[in-house]
Amino acid sequence: MATNKKVFTLRLSDEVFDKIGILATSEHRSLTNYIEYVLIQHLEKVEKEHGIIITDQTKD
Repeated sequence: MATNKKVFTLRLSDEVFDKIGILATSEHRSLTNYIEYVLIQHLEKVEKEHGIIITDQTKD
């Protein structure tokens, strides 16, 4: 089944990239999956504190 996900590039220093890799490994996740997980967790925290962020997809 195809997914409809956007892809973007992160410009990170080698040190930051390596640190994220260490955290991802400790969580038994791939680097990409760990970054997605951290961003989703942050969005959930912000929305819990400030309310839902309205996008074109949440207007319906």
